[in-house]
Amino acid sequence: MVEEPTSTADCLQIHRRLRFPDLLRGKASETATCPLPPQADSVKTARDVTRTTLNNWGFSDLGDDAALVVSELVTNAVRYASCLHQATGDLPITLMLLRLAPHVVLAVADPSEVAPVPKEPDFISENGRGLYIVETYSRHWGWDHLDTGGKAVWALFSAEG
Repeated sequence: MVEEPTSTADCLQIHRRLRFPDLLRGKASETATCPLPPQADSVKTARDVTRTTLNNWGFSDLGDDAALVVSELVTNAVRYASCLHQATGDLPITLMLLRLAPHVVLAVADPSEVAPVPKEPDFISENGRGLYIVETYSRHWGWDHLDTGGKAVWALFSAEG
């Protein structure tokens, strides 16, 4: 996939502005956060919060793609956080949406230090396609370590183009 230089520059500029630990603590009108327990029904909650928030912000056209991506990110977070939860106690997952018009960034923070690694999609297997879906439906994606431990995996969506 050939990327437009302006979209790559936009992504880098947005990434420089993000400080996930600060955003997770903040309550700015341009952000929405939702703590999620490390359990399977958190995926539906995350989809619902994502669609509702995007509708409220005037980005309803991004709702289906963003809901699909957030489903994949939360599913991965639940998988990793559940293992850690059993060993160490309550370790929540946090969904965060950030409006940087004309862009929206959605991020899922989890307590796992395991870096997300894309795999070659196996369309016969029941798993292993999550990051392929994230890459396909978002404009850009990435991840960052959090100062407090764990990581945030994020995806950038754009209302333009």
